[in-house]
Amino acid sequence: MGNINIFLFFLFLLPLLVSSAENNVYIVQFRGHNGEKALHQIEETHHSYLLSVKNNEEDAKASRLYSYQYSINGFAAVLTPDEASKLSELEEVVSVFKSEPGLYTLQTTRSWEFAGLNEGKEGGRGRHGFKMGEDFLSRAKYGQDVIVGLLDSGIWPESESFNDVGLGPVPKSWKGICQTGVAFNSSNCNKKIIGARYYLKGYERGYGRLNETLDYRSPRDMDGHGTHTASTVAGRHVANVSVFGLAHGSASGGAPLARLAIYKACWPIPDVEKAVGNTCYTEDMLAGIDDAIRDGVDVMSISIGASRPLAFDEDAIAIGALHAAKMNIVSACAAGNSGPAPATLSNNYPWIITVGASSLDRDFFGPLVLGNGLKIMGGTTPYGLEKKHPLVNAADVIVPGVAKNETAQCLPGSLDPEKVKGKVVLCMRGVGIRVAKGKEVKRAGGVGLILGNLPDSGNERPLDFHVLPGTVVSSDDTKRIIQYIKSTKNPTAIISPGKTVFNAQPAPSMAAFTSRGPNPIDPNILKPDITAPGLNILAAWSEGAPVTKLSFDKRFVKYNFDSGTSMATPHVAAVAALLKAVYPKWSSAAIRSAIMTTAGLRNNRGMPITDQNGKMATPFMFGSGHFRPAKAADPGLIYDALHEDYLLYLCSIGTEPEPKFKCPGNLSSTVNFNYPSLAIPKLNGTMIVKRTVTNVGGNGKSVYFFSSKPPAGISVKASPSVLFFHHVGQKRSFTIEVKARGTARKLLKNEYGFGWYSWNDGIHNVRSPMAVALA
Repeated sequence: MGNINIFLFFLFLLPLLVSSAENNVYIVQFRGHNGEKALHQIEETHHSYLLSVKNNEEDAKASRLYSYQYSINGFAAVLTPDEASKLSELEEVVSVFKSEPGLYTLQTTRSWEFAGLNEGKEGGRGRHGFKMGEDFLSRAKYGQDVIVGLLDSGIWPESESFNDVGLGPVPKSWKGICQTGVAFNSSNCNKKIIGARYYLKGYERGYGRLNETLDYRSPRDMDGHGTHTASTVAGRHVANVSVFGLAHGSASGGAPLARLAIYKACWPIPDVEKAVGNTCYTEDMLAGIDDAIRDGVDVMSISIGASRPLAFDEDAIAIGALHAAKMNIVSACAAGNSGPAPATLSNNYPWIITVGASSLDRDFFGPLVLGNGLKIMGGTTPYGLEKKHPLVNAADVIVPGVAKNETAQCLPGSLDPEKVKGKVVLCMRGVGIRVAKGKEVKRAGGVGLILGNLPDSGNERPLDFHVLPGTVVSSDDTKRIIQYIKSTKNPTAIISPGKTVFNAQPAPSMAAFTSRGPNPIDPNILKPDITAPGLNILAAWSEGAPVTKLSFDKRFVKYNFDSGTSMATPHVAAVAALLKAVYPKWSSAAIRSAIMTTAGLRNNRGMPITDQNGKMATPFMFGSGHFRPAKAADPGLIYDALHEDYLLYLCSIGTEPEPKFKCPGNLSSTVNFNYPSLAIPKLNGTMIVKRTVTNVGGNGKSVYFFSSKPPAGISVKASPSVLFFHHVGQKRSFTIEVKARGTARKLLKNEYGFGWYSWNDGIHNVRSPMAVALA
């Protein structure tokens, strides 16, 4: 009888277990708007919908995580697939999509000077006196009273970069709060950090209650990423900054008097030793964007990207940024760190500024001296090995039971102490955390680390503070080291300490990791839009995070280096903030256009920008080029867009746009969207493309002449080819005829060709990149 009871109990329990296993977080979006309603009214409405599919009041109440008021009209709730399906069948529901765990992740003493903005104190002159950049900063009042919202991992408020000395009252437009929590109280907000919030519901639904040894249950940053991006966009001037003696100088954000609003939506993956960055749940991010819009931010800096291309109706950042654009909020977002593979971009929609990453003219080099006398310049830590030590290639160390590729990449537990003790070890980059490779070498008794680049990483040399003397070398130099090791019975190496050097190599060059086009969502919109410094960027850091962010490291710093499109994004967000200060009535599209059409295509040697292997880079890597902040302050002409244009764009790609908006019957191709760049993925003969520019030049009367450098085998003509303007704000439309010549088929076989077209009045050169492939 007892066995029967147990059997019956499990029969009863089984449906509950299945039901629990099927529960997921879904985002439910309704037609109509919520902005005019009070939040409690919205919550009551959402509760009634949940009650219609749940068993009782308690279940309905417990299932709802967030109600969204401004980013979308909708809510996030824990639902079974059946419950989600029932809601999706309602006429008033636009979409229901499941939150996907792990989908989103977090993707300066020199960078602003390199970009042409002075690096001195607010109101002072930079080291090299960039007068144009200085004038721009002065006109923008250094971003004073512009509010930048950061969706990130929080902030370390005690950093000197966030002091509020001399700042005026909090802008009257601000409607946000300073949310308190663990190690974060109301005094941690000030006239610089004017607001802070955190979002945990989605994360804790996925991982369980936050492990508070890994992060603070508050807006405080234990990761470092959020502090770094916040100080890059709006950090105050701080003198005498360096990290272990490297990159000594003054640190400053691009808009040092702008105000910061922090929205912490990214949290650590519990197994931190295996984690690369944090994870950001869809529902948490959307709640942060919703609050940012409500709070009154002017610019959003979002250094977050998805692991795969997302359709609009499942992309939280795209959905939130569209509603932000309606409120004229600029959204600068990371292109992603999935390069150099093609079509790997995140944040692909035209209302977003999509930012790629490139290098600075500053490196940290020290010679690696091989036993044959060959000197190789490596990206080296500030500590080295002054004496010769035996050198071994990890790939040559055969370890029983360990795959050769694991040993070659010095993965944890892969090295044999008897074979590497006392030696410098060559480990290949690729799989695994770079600093963890050095830890493995040290565990096995090695005394030094050489990180060898694979071909995809080329000449890229990221700076890491290894746990032992270490250096990173280019893929070509890696081959030379391997050849040397094979050529002698007793190979040796000396790793010299690294030093800060300037102009040692062409800059900017594109970072290997920066994600590439073509746009995987809509190839008619050329992405990324722009590139900015994102390699070895120095900025403020969380004193709760070791310099390497790994738990075994006990070194803590106030400023640190980091790399990624995450670091490039706040550079562009800062320029957007400065432009907001100078032109408060400009649309977000106008600001994007100004940044794009004034970008540069050449490096510090006067040559075209190259990729990580020294080959000529393309718009699929840098978009319009490398940002030039001071030039963006006077673009001459802009390519503007209204919120309705974005809705029509969504109609054109077959997506139902904003609720109550009816798509017209005669939709134009998205190639005709009024974008500051041009992409034609399937040119069949001749295509006519439409564009409209608006005169924003200081002199209302001007005449612009068309010119172009089309892709090989392609001809480009504009009609009209001369544009006459009589006053500021005047618009002029034109068409561009793009035609494949007889040689095009041979020149562009199975690939894109690149070029540009521009309008020039003798003062302004309004340049747009082109990418063309044949059908």
